[in-house]
Amino acid sequence: MDVGSLSCGYYQIKLPYYEDCGTPGRKSGEDLTTAWKRCANDYNCSTQCVNAYVNRYKGGCSSTGEGACQVMSRLHNGGPAGCKNTNTVGYWNAIKKCCGCS
Repeated sequence: MDVGSLSCGYYQIKLPYYEDCGTPGRKSGEDLTTAWKRCANDYNCSTQCVNAYVNRYKGGCSSTGEGACQVMSRLHNGGPAGCKNTNTVGYWNAIKKCCGCS
């Protein structure tokens, strides 16, 4: 889907993801690409971005019966419809195995 697109930082955030999370940490007049790269490489800013992204889109997961960890993992990996996208199940299984969340 997004093969070859640039991902940055702790959570491998892409530019459209950064825009969807509300561009946290962007300074007045700052170029969007510069702000994205800076935020993605800052742990606190990138964590804020992921949380905002999940909060924005988690409503689409309410009918799936998934726990919070699964919702976060699948949205982060698969975008706004990640909870319903079967392509995110493998990512979720890896997270579950690694982190022990359910």
